[in-house]
Amino acid sequence: MKKYLMATTLLIGLGAAGVALADDDDCRVPMADWQPREAVQAMAEAQGWTVRRIKIDDGCYEIEGRDATGREIEVKVDPATFAVIEFEYEDDDDDDDYRDRNNATPGQSVTPPANGLFAPGTAPVVEQ
Repeated sequence: MKKYLMATTLLIGLGAAGVALADDDDCRVPMADWQPREAVQAMAEAQGWTVRRIKIDDGCYEIEGRDATGREIEVKVDPATFAVIEFEYEDDDDDDDYRDRNNATPGQSVTPPANGLFAPGTAPVVEQ
């Protein structure tokens, strides 16, 4: 009897762990509360994005397209509120999420700070 109880407890524990591992949905919104794809399209266009594809991934809407500067993007949004869950530039070598969209993109120049250390045409000043 003890072996039967131990085996049953073990199987129930493994089953619960398997369900927890398989449940990787980022958005947990009932389908009845989802906004339509047309609203997703309108939200994306209001952001200045050109939408190539809208699909469902991990319980969220996923928008594939380009941002206002022409960079390829992949954005995962909550289907009810359109809150951004993930934002990725597809041309980045790494997979960091939540990139700062105000960072310089390839081809842009960054103005050095006006602190005297970086004057054009001069070597950096090192103080000891």
